[in-house]
Amino acid sequence: MSDAALRFLINGYAREAGVRGLDKRLGQLVRKAVVDLLEGKAKSVSITRPKVEEYLGKPIFSDDRPSKGVGVVTGLAWTSMGGSTLDVEATRVHEKNRGLKLTGQLGDVMRESAEIAYSFITAYVDDNTPQAGYFDNAFVHLHVPEGATPKDGPSAGITMATALLSLAKGKRVKANLAMTGELTLTGRVLPVGGIREKVIAAKRVKLRELILPEGCRRDYEELPEHIKVDMKIHFVSRYEEVAEICFGKR
Repeated sequence: MSDAALRFLINGYAREAGVRGLDKRLGQLVRKAVVDLLEGKAKSVSITRPKVEEYLGKPIFSDDRPSKGVGVVTGLAWTSMGGSTLDVEATRVHEKNRGLKLTGQLGDVMRESAEIAYSFITAYVDDNTPQAGYFDNAFVHLHVPEGATPKDGPSAGITMATALLSLAKGKRVKANLAMTGELTLTGRVLPVGGIREKVIAAKRVKLRELILPEGCRRDYEELPEHIKVDMKIHFVSRYEEVAEICFGKR
């Protein structure tokens, strides 16, 4: 079995935190190969990437590139399958009245994070940017795609805030950047869990620049060197630092 086939098997069919699923898939490959040998279809079997797909069907998981655009920011999430990227989208629906709509099957904690992000960015825009008053008459819709998948936790706080700031500024976030961190009403960025899994998820889709809370510096430094290679990490403790990294100095 080639290294490329093994990586394809792990990323496409067995992303759970343990190895039970991987062991099951390897067993399937072996049994399929044995059948081919016994039926005389082959004298030997080399498991390549195309052969994995022939034996197991199309991959269960796909590595779609994160979306980019004004009001769209890539976050990092932890799931039962390990780490994953999570796009957050913000758009202004109309200017008839002020308000915030949340969709994407968000849990209570994540909804609270979105409301905190909205309150903080509203004040931040008024105090720090030329777009003061942007949200006064803006009805904003904040959505986290893959609505069939439940999502919860506070770690998307700075991601949602940055999507709202991108919308107000009318500027895209710099390319190949992802982030995770809890945001408070006063703009502090608090540590979150699952740093190992989130960094691996970013590398999987070729994101090499990450924003992490300062409180997660130790978690990151304890990662194996092969995971950290070619990664550019910004450790932040205040949202002002996040805004400067994403959009440059005012």
